[in-house]
Amino acid sequence: MTDHSDLIARLRRFDTPTICNAIEMAQGKRGFAGFTRRTMVWAGPPEARVVGFARTARIAGRTPPEETPATLRARRMAYFEAMATGPRPGVAVIEDMDGEGALGAWWGELHARVHGTVFGLEGAVTNGVVRDLGDLPESFPILAGSIGPSHGFVHVREIGTPVTIHGLQVGDGDLIHSDRHGAVVVPPEVLPRLEAAIDRLLAAEGIVLGPLQEGPVSLEDFRKLWAAFEAARV
Repeated sequence: MTDHSDLIARLRRFDTPTICNAIEMAQGKRGFAGFTRRTMVWAGPPEARVVGFARTARIAGRTPPEETPATLRARRMAYFEAMATGPRPGVAVIEDMDGEGALGAWWGELHARVHGTVFGLEGAVTNGVVRDLGDLPESFPILAGSIGPSHGFVHVREIGTPVTIHGLQVGDGDLIHSDRHGAVVVPPEVLPRLEAAIDRLLAAEGIVLGPLQEGPVSLEDFRKLWAAFEAARV
């Protein structure tokens, strides 16, 4: 596997909207669609970013499972083993199959500490439920679909399969970037160009932001700045 450690360290310096824009710049066009599609709950420090390779699974918890307790326990341990392996840094990306009706919180203090401390994961992304706000470790940010008090009947259904998190399709091993704005999957084909794209993006935005941060700008000067900005984005 290619070593992307330097790139990942760089990605952690920027928020998810910046990464979205940089991906488009690397692709040379608008229309990048690999991002979450709704407002989500960010359970973590405001400026934290979670970057790593997805470890995927699917859960459900609205209704009691029909399988035997022994089967459920075995699958949960298989899930734990999957989360503890794979490329690093890793991110748990868990789809709740109950969708908008999700009510069983998989993510709380216990699972957050286990996934972070035992499995060495960076954080989690889910369309499901999070709880134990105030007790979650700051070192393990969670981007979730909703907040709720109960675990319901939550249990593991599938491990390592593709998942969908509010419109974002994620495969096991995909490189994902998330923060309080949402999550994106970084397309593999842009990885060789992404750092250069970030540099170009920052330089382009600086054409307008630099003068604005220094003080008032006339409309005539703004027209010139914006024209230079648009030219730099091409």
